[in-house]
Amino acid sequence: MTATLEATRNILSVPFKPLPQKGPDVHVERRADGSILIRSNHALAEPARSIGHMFAARAAEHPDRGFLMQREPGHGPWRGVTYGEAKRLVDGIAQGLLDRGLGADDCVLILSANSVEHALLMLGGYTAGVPVSPISPAHSLLSSDHAKLKHAFATLKARIVFAQDSTQYARAIDTLRQLDPGLVVVTVDGGNDTLAFADLAATEPTAAVGEALDKVAHASVGKYLFTSGSTGMPKCVPQTHGMMTHVVAASEGLRVDDGEEREPPQSLEWMPWSHISAGNIAFNGNLHAGGTLYLDEGKPIPGMFETTIKNLYEVSPLVFGSAPIAFAMLAEAMEKDEKLRKSFFRNLIYMGYGGATLSSDVNERMQALAIAETGHRIPMTTMYGATETQGITVVHWATERVGLIGLPLPGTTLKLVPSGDKMEVRVKGPTVTSGYHNDPVRSAEAFDEEGYYKLGDAARFVDPEDPSQGLVFDGRITEDFKLDSGTWVSVGTLRPDLIAACAPYVQDIVVAGQDKPHIGILAWPSAAALADVAAEVPGADALAIVAERIADKLRAHNATAGGSSRKVKRAIVLREPPSIDGGEITDKGYVNQRATLSRRSEDVARLYLDPVPEGVLDL
Repeated sequence: MTATLEATRNILSVPFKPLPQKGPDVHVERRADGSILIRSNHALAEPARSIGHMFAARAAEHPDRGFLMQREPGHGPWRGVTYGEAKRLVDGIAQGLLDRGLGADDCVLILSANSVEHALLMLGGYTAGVPVSPISPAHSLLSSDHAKLKHAFATLKARIVFAQDSTQYARAIDTLRQLDPGLVVVTVDGGNDTLAFADLAATEPTAAVGEALDKVAHASVGKYLFTSGSTGMPKCVPQTHGMMTHVVAASEGLRVDDGEEREPPQSLEWMPWSHISAGNIAFNGNLHAGGTLYLDEGKPIPGMFETTIKNLYEVSPLVFGSAPIAFAMLAEAMEKDEKLRKSFFRNLIYMGYGGATLSSDVNERMQALAIAETGHRIPMTTMYGATETQGITVVHWATERVGLIGLPLPGTTLKLVPSGDKMEVRVKGPTVTSGYHNDPVRSAEAFDEEGYYKLGDAARFVDPEDPSQGLVFDGRITEDFKLDSGTWVSVGTLRPDLIAACAPYVQDIVVAGQDKPHIGILAWPSAAALADVAAEVPGADALAIVAERIADKLRAHNATAGGSSRKVKRAIVLREPPSIDGGEITDKGYVNQRATLSRRSEDVARLYLDPVPEGVLDL
């Protein structure tokens, strides 16, 4: 038995910390046409009328409890607001929006990253019945042409725009003012001829605020979110209060209420509010629980993850959710830092990842750290969903397996439809949008004849004879391809396996090979690995050394991979980082396979040239 296998078996022998959620319980209906309907037998909790009503209730229940916390610039002390303080500011913002004549058919565009002011403005819109639209900060700060920002502005015809800092966002503000010279721009500092946020929030609330909130119901649009835009300009998805509150109610329906008094949760959040995972599910879930949300200005990239580590010395979350890349960096940091490990696991009940598959290697490292600190494994959960659907499925039980997408949330019906040799995922329920904003053609195309939204993903049961074991993500229907031999390549399952096989040298990978004789990949090297090699071999070309180590890892993968659908013949390790403007990467760090293959078509072509070009690894 190898040492690695022995270590894995030792980890698996340690029990999990109890997860206070109900176990799997589903109803499965198998139709004659091969499609399968799956529903949870757990009931929804009663959903709130709106997120604005939920916030008002929490502020009344515990006005003195901390609500939102953010560090002063330069990693200074935490500052923030209590629920009661936030309520007064939110009501002032709501009144200010109403005084300017805004209503349900208008919109406030939010350009900035997560901040206390961003959250208060969002809640002010919810309270006044005025939709908000948080836009990825990358579209303002990193984009060279502001194309997606201008698209969002034109789509929503926003009358007010908020930016955190008038200097930092000056270029984006100027772009929007060229489109609408009369645009009202709100900033925290009030510079560059903008309205100071404090002045908007200082508006004296009147009875009109309560009257406006009384009009908000499940059908009311709370916000507009934009998709990633992998095949063109992003689609605009209305997020109703019913969609948002039903996700909270579904999660509450899975919670085990043992009557035990629990401390209000505290959470640390870096993922952007321009996406559903942080902006809807995490933010609203924390609000429902009456928790304190600490805003993390760190990110899982070299030079910024250090900020997250500093924050985790002080904030010990009950639940920690992030992208898989963050768990890899966190494991590496905790393996060297006992103080960090102790603080991270102090209050932790479970961890959650999303957006991509977590590798087994990273999961085992996290569990080994958990065992060393707590004597238990910590359940690792995940929620699967989309901008159009909120959460669809969740892993709500302790399991050794990573790569699951779980089972449907209460109130949601999942339909699996045969598509070639896969089962396509479709969904219906109160968390699913009714269509895209002012886009009837794409709205009609998005739903099937029974009204199920078509995600374009595939899933399968872990065990068809035992559905309670859950579903596994089985790739994107549109990403899978055939080699020229007719062999299917499942990109959704191969890609995370290759990333795990190449750890710790690879950040991400895209898989090529449609109608070609073999699989080729484009790989981005890990910045941490490049830094380590540069320190290890001063003066050398770190990328070349990392590329050779990646090649060795890929050869080891190929030795046990099986047939041509799993073996990699050629690879290129890329020097240029993924492009925001090119749609190759989102601000959460997720790589877009289709956009990358299109933008880097010349590199893809080089994978299939003979003789093998310089810079191409021949495996």
